Amino acid sequence: MAAYAICVRDGRLLLARWIDDDGRPEWTLPGGGMEHGEDPYDTVHREVEEETGYLVEITGLLGVDSFRRTFPRRFGRQVDHQGLRLVYEARITGGELRPEIGGSTDMAAWHPLEEVPRLNRVGLVDAGLALWRERPVTGHVAVPAEE
Repeated sequence: MAAYAICVRDGRLLLARWIDDDGRPEWTLPGGGMEHGEDPYDTVHREVEEETGYLVEITGLLGVDSFRRTFPRRFGRQVDHQGLRLVYEARITGGELRPEIGGSTDMAAWHPLEEVPRLNRVGLVDAGLALWRERPVTGHVAVPAEE
């Protein structure tokens, strides 16, 4: 279970960059996994500040992105994994943009919305933007599955 933020300001989207398992940098929404006993609302505040340096105000719950994948493990085993990601809309209320120190991301930056499709990004970015644009009453949009 994880929680993420869509922060759009002046036509630009705030993203954090992480390095995937193959060593390639990919852009993602600021956010991440919930700690045991943590409320997802608190997760978003903590993760956005950790990854970007910004303080945010949550302005709405946009919806849920869920996925299921099989991961290879040792000795030829496969692990069936299901992820559930809550996507909130947020606005910046304080702090200064900076990279995360000693965490899972190495950079945070604002990207013009029209340039996001050309970025090397995770599927969560597209799912989050679809939720932000469409604002479905169900809190769910159909987007292509992540690989």
